[in-house]
Amino acid sequence: MTETDTVPPLTPLREDWSTALAVVAHPDDMEFGAAAAVARWTAQGKRVVYCMVTSGEAGIDGMDPDEARRVREAEEVESARIVGVDKVEFLGLPDGVLEYGLPLRRAIAGAIRRHRPDVVITGNYRETFPGGMLNQADHVATGRAVVDAVRDAGNRWVFREQVESDGTEPWGGVRQVWVAASPDARHGADVSATFDAGVASLRAHAAYLDGLGWEDFDPAAFLASMSAPTGERMGVEHAVAFELLLMNGED
Repeated sequence: MTETDTVPPLTPLREDWSTALAVVAHPDDMEFGAAAAVARWTAQGKRVVYCMVTSGEAGIDGMDPDEARRVREAEEVESARIVGVDKVEFLGLPDGVLEYGLPLRRAIAGAIRRHRPDVVITGNYRETFPGGMLNQADHVATGRAVVDAVRDAGNRWVFREQVESDGTEPWGGVRQVWVAASPDARHGADVSATFDAGVASLRAHAAYLDGLGWEDFDPAAFLASMSAPTGERMGVEHAVAFELLLMNGED
């Protein structure tokens, strides 16, 4: 029995949208899987904005956090450029010690109100990744906060100072939230034509990858180990899987 016999096929994500906002905890979170899908959508003329909750300053053991912040922000801007994203926002919250709560929800709701997306993309906030590997605390806090911040952003009486003082209007137009790398993924995007762009975007995190100390790490092989089996579930060469959360009752 093959894996495709036991794992259900993936339903293609809808692509009748124009703007997406990707909100993740760290620089590199999009590149470890979802960036090839972003390259697909920007090639279609869609606008995708990246929002990094932290600058990944605690992510390189041998580099001072202030230097790591500068290096990792620059690497993220370049990796985003490779997949057609020209706007990367850094919220500046502390790396490694994010906590789910009102400050995090407030910051993300503000980003949603500023960029007014149709779709919000985030990372896995479940306890584990597919295959059972334990998730990381910043990912869990950010993903949970994203889901709640989507609702917060549409309510003018929640974080009302953003509306009354900052002049940012409420935004309730998010139709769906797409969660990358979720063990509950049932949808996907064919990235066969943009797989190489996704690989290049991960390679752009050279300092971070070097700091991890993973000997003989091959970004292409690593990404293919996920995208090829996912592609089998869609009948294509490479695909990226997402959990789909409906907002405002829209399917």
